[in-house]
Amino acid sequence: MPRSGAEARRRLQRAALELYQERGFDQTTAAEIAARAGVNERTFFRHFPDKREVLFDGEADLRATLMQAVAEAPAGLEPFEVLLGAFRKSARNLEDNRPFSEPRWKIIAATPALRERELAKHASLTDATAEALRQRGLDDGTAGLAARTGWAAYQHAVQAWIDDPAQSLDAQLRQAFDDLRALSAAAPGL
Repeated sequence: MPRSGAEARRRLQRAALELYQERGFDQTTAAEIAARAGVNERTFFRHFPDKREVLFDGEADLRATLMQAVAEAPAGLEPFEVLLGAFRKSARNLEDNRPFSEPRWKIIAATPALRERELAKHASLTDATAEALRQRGLDDGTAGLAARTGWAAYQHAVQAWIDDPAQSLDAQLRQAFDDLRALSAAAPGL
């Protein structure tokens, strides 16, 4: 039996990931996850409201990291530079947890209900990022566009990192934002 709440949480996440990989998300119950982790079902629900949230743990930390990084970015940076810095800072956690991050992405990609949940979480994080940009003085439209575009580049970089682990996530992020700048520069004047 795990001694601490943090240890129980890690064991539940590890058990869920294993079961989702073995059986699939839809065929796995919270009770099975708890049993695999060596805890009771009540302990599972003390840590997670449902079996989907095991894969989305850390959203509040990610939001806080992004908001703080945007707020603390040096004055005078362009919005994409601010976002690149914030995403690079937040991506360290993904890299540190690659054994969980990589299979997590694959499970989500294979499960429609999880993809839907992920889109809702991303929309919420995008809104938070846009708000952080507005607090830096960007107007509503520019902040929203920058946040949505930046989030798309972040997602592109994470997928590239999952597909090619030879390059670091940081390198993939820098490349995605370089590509974004190149696309913007190549756009014909309207």
